[in-house]
Amino acid sequence: MKSLIIESVSDSPYYPEVNFDANTGICELAGESYMEEAYKFYNPLLNWLKEFAIVRGNEVVLNIKLTYFNTNSSRLLLDMLDILKRSLDDGNKVTVNWFYEEDDPDVKEEVEDFEIETGLKINLKPL
Repeated sequence: MKSLIIESVSDSPYYPEVNFDANTGICELAGESYMEEAYKFYNPLLNWLKEFAIVRGNEVVLNIKLTYFNTNSSRLLLDMLDILKRSLDDGNKVTVNWFYEEDDPDVKEEVEDFEIETGLKINLKPL
């Protein structure tokens, strides 16, 4: 299986940088995510996670370093977390770290909502 890498583009700040490393299982999303048709961007990420985390049963560490994401992106992030929860329920090791700016009051609430929706523990870590 190959790693999934999508580099950020300076003239298109709507898409996050993606580095899903097939060798280490460390998956990172960084930047901002507020594209209109978010599913087009996130579908390859979801498919990669399904194959890597569920089909292959590998250990996954997901590091989310998003400074902003819209509602469409939020729904797809929830789908990612659901995939990881299924992998965890199947006995695989899964760690989710959410990095945030300490002066952003909304992030903690959003992460708590994700935890409630998925039943997955998310580690909040200040940047």
